[in-house]
Amino acid sequence: MNEEQFEKVRKGRGFIAALDQSGGSTPKALELYGIDESAYAGDDDKMFALIHEMRARIIKSPAFNGDRVLGAILFENTMEHDIDGLGTAEYLWSVKQVVPFLKVDNGLAEEADGVQVMKPIPDLDDLLARATKHRAFGTKMRSVIKLANQTGIEAIAQQQFDVGRQIIAADLVPIIEPEIDIHSPQKAEAEALLKSAIRSRLAQLPADRHVMLKLTLPESDNLYAELIDHPNVLRVAALSGGYRRQEANARLLRNQGMIASFSRALTEGLSADQDDDEFGAELDASIQSIYEASNT
Repeated sequence: MNEEQFEKVRKGRGFIAALDQSGGSTPKALELYGIDESAYAGDDDKMFALIHEMRARIIKSPAFNGDRVLGAILFENTMEHDIDGLGTAEYLWSVKQVVPFLKVDNGLAEEADGVQVMKPIPDLDDLLARATKHRAFGTKMRSVIKLANQTGIEAIAQQQFDVGRQIIAADLVPIIEPEIDIHSPQKAEAEALLKSAIRSRLAQLPADRHVMLKLTLPESDNLYAELIDHPNVLRVAALSGGYRRQEANARLLRNQGMIASFSRALTEGLSADQDDDEFGAELDASIQSIYEASNT
């Protein structure tokens, strides 16, 4: 593990950019960026090339650097692409001083007990080996909670930590992401159950093993303070979960010690039609607002 990256993630000011839209979410990301599906017409290779161009434009922008952005989460396809002759993860760290993470889940299973656990990840060891080769620091994996069902939430937490231990064994730091749907009619109740489920599993980790948490912004301010202060938790990040940037930032400001890990809220307002000056100004304003909200 890269100790410089570890210390930056543990102590640094800033946030984590989520640039990890995968096959299912890429069309929506491109649409919001101003690229219609007709531009790639069902051609996945062209679709991924277009999303990589978008991500590379963000990463290469002077506004995007390690002064305000601690880390960036990449999709596997993005990690395997280059930026100016360097692998994307290598470019992030060596050029921008931004710590690279890799999304490793294969999407969500069908809903059961009010949740969607992750689909199996049979090739995880190979993926972790490639992440290490590309000098990634850690990984991210997402599950979704719809209802305050204790059986389902316990299953989510158990799966996340089981896979997390496999990732830790590969000398990488897992970002555990049990997202709670912001539209859940039982959001606050689900948050209380999730906090308890995470706390009990953190207690089972050896003292020298660390995870990161990526959690939906809670209904009760500072609900996750205990997790933020936990010695096995390197950092607690907040996902925007569909909140617009202004609301996501406002909620984040009320939660001391949480940092952002925004995706859609980060890229809100960016367009393929903008020239580089317009694009850079919009991105700079977005990064600054999220940076400020992450440093409370």
